[in-house]
Amino acid sequence: MRPRLTALIVVSVVAVVAVVAVAATAGARPGAVSRGRWHPPQHLTWYWQLQGRVRTSPAAQAYDIDGFDTGRSVVARLHAAGRRVVCYIDVGTWENWRPDRNAFPGRILGRPNGWPGERWLDVRALGALGPIMRARIRMCKSKGFDALEPDNIDGWENGTGFPISARQQARYDIWIARTAHSVGLAVFQKNDPEQAAALEPYFDGELDEQCRQYDECSSLQPYLAAGKPVLDAEYSSGLYPAFCMADNRVGIMGALFSTSLDGSVYRPCWGTPAG
Repeated sequence: MRPRLTALIVVSVVAVVAVVAVAATAGARPGAVSRGRWHPPQHLTWYWQLQGRVRTSPAAQAYDIDGFDTGRSVVARLHAAGRRVVCYIDVGTWENWRPDRNAFPGRILGRPNGWPGERWLDVRALGALGPIMRARIRMCKSKGFDALEPDNIDGWENGTGFPISARQQARYDIWIARTAHSVGLAVFQKNDPEQAAALEPYFDGELDEQCRQYDECSSLQPYLAAGKPVLDAEYSSGLYPAFCMADNRVGIMGALFSTSLDGSVYRPCWGTPAG
């Protein structure tokens, strides 16, 4: 997913999971993807790209790519190379370029979230949102994805235009996780480290942005304690490789990306000394 605007302007969060030697994590062998619901390992090597033609050269166990823009053939090709594939969809904001954009009632569209063409959603309105998000999650499953990255599940701490409480946000997030599991997908919590302890039992890992930059990685300890992956995406080149050493020490799997998430910058931390 793209880094949220609040992460670039106000306060933000981000995290990722554990450390492994390069030789051990250089990607699975062709045909190594098994059937059944995937349970991501704690030391998961990963690659993230949401724009442009997907690069397939990075040696990572999992690829996180856009669910709408990616066809079944790309997912199948990555599976043939032994990769797991994560489906990025937005579950917390409306995007005016998506094919299902007209399915959203106007009453649940809130303030712009800072990204062109996006507006926050009223996640309290599950009656309206449920069928739309269920269809998106099933789309991910039908294309062969292994897991879900549901973006913008932290509206409660942003200016959405709706009085969303932390509890109401958590209820929606848990519904997303359960719906993903019901169709056989693993699911990652996205950002919102403040609710990590409450959400960890329902999710299979955490993908957080800039937890080192904003000194929030410690909030993701519940996932590490449960043996689940914590993935940390950082965007400031000035923090590299120091943030890698900090991530490696505690078992977070970090990597440096460009904010455009177009594959132009990718510097994984695994193999970097823990310091």
